Order: sequence, then structure tokens, then C-alpha cells
Amino acid sequence: METFDHCSDEVLLRRAIAGEEAAFLSLYQRLKGGIYRYAYYMTGSRMVAEEVVQEVFILLLNEGGSYRESRGDVGAFSFGIARNLVRRIERRERKYEPIPSDDSMMAPGVLISGAESVSRELMRNEVTAQVQAAIASLPDHYRQAVVLCDLCELSYEQAASRLDCAVGTIRSRLNRAHAILAEKLRPLRSSEPDVQQAGPEGCLI
Repeated sequence: METFDHCSDEVLLRRAIAGEEAAFLSLYQRLKGGIYRYAYYMTGSRMVAEEVVQEVFILLLNEGGSYRESRGDVGAFSFGIARNLVRRIERRERKYEPIPSDDSMMAPGVLISGAESVSRELMRNEVTAQVQAAIASLPDHYRQAVVLCDLCELSYEQAASRLDCAVGTIRSRLNRAHAILAEKLRPLRSSEPDVQQAGPEGCLI
């Protein structure tokens, strides 16, 4: 049985479009996790995230012929499709389901700002919904940066590529988003003694 470990995403996409099921499945395994996490954190809904993943790969097969390597990698191309789908879904229904605090989605250090993070809030069942609501309430350009860099753990360069902006813009948006989140989450810190403890740099977020 042929393996595709040596194949680039671009090669897999071309072969998938040509009808090779094994190539499609390999590409799906590579990309589905990142697409799912992005859609999940942007919408707060597992059902919507699964819908987005399914639609992204349908569109990749149907419209992947328009992909050009010179315009970015396949990951960025698929992200652009996911981003448009999420926006369409958000316009359709502005509902949000609190993120469950299971181990598969809530890893330590999930929301990072410099040397400190608000991961403790995310790991606590009683405040998870408030933290997710705070993220969901951010202006879209700040929320995109937080989701991509803090939650999906992309580098600044990768996030900048996917949002078609400069790395410095990503840094600026993250700094502003973290400041907004710190203010929104202040009541949580004041009501949770163990959450109030400052980290090694003496700051909370």
C-alpha cells in the first residue's frame, strides 16, 4: 500500500482532485485537526466545527483546481475556505455553546501572553464559559489573532500568512486582545483566590 508521508500537501491535493482516495484521506488527516480547532474556538460549537471541516474538504475537491502554490501553502488555502465558512455561519446564527473542559481541547497553557497565561481559568469548569464568552466578544480581528496564536498555537508568521497581514500586526492585535481579555476577566481573578496568584513575571495575563 502506497504511503504519502513524503508527499507535500500540494501534491496530495492534486492527486486527490484527480480522484485518488488514498491521497485525499492522507491530506484530510494532515489538515482536519487545525481546521477543526479553528472553527471550534471561533464558534464554540463542536457541531459547527464538524460542519466546517466537512465543507472545507468538499470545497477543496470541487474548487481546489484554483489553488496556486505561489499564493501560499495548502494549509493557508484551506484556512481561507474555513474562515469564509465560519463567517457565513456566524451571520446565519449568532449562537454559541460553551467550550467543555475536556482534556482533548483544554491543554495547559492554552491562552498565552508573554510569560503568563489565563490557562488556569480555561481549565476550571466554573469559569470556562465566562472565558469563552470574553473571547467570543472580542472584535473579529482580535479574536482571529487569539484563536490562531493562543488556541491553535500557530506562530506569528503562520497567523500573519493566514490573515494576510504583517507579523507586527499580529503582535499588535494580540497585545490589544490580551489587554481587553485581562479587563473582562478581572472579576474572575478577584473572586478566585488561586487564580489571582501572579506568575514568575508578576503579571496575571
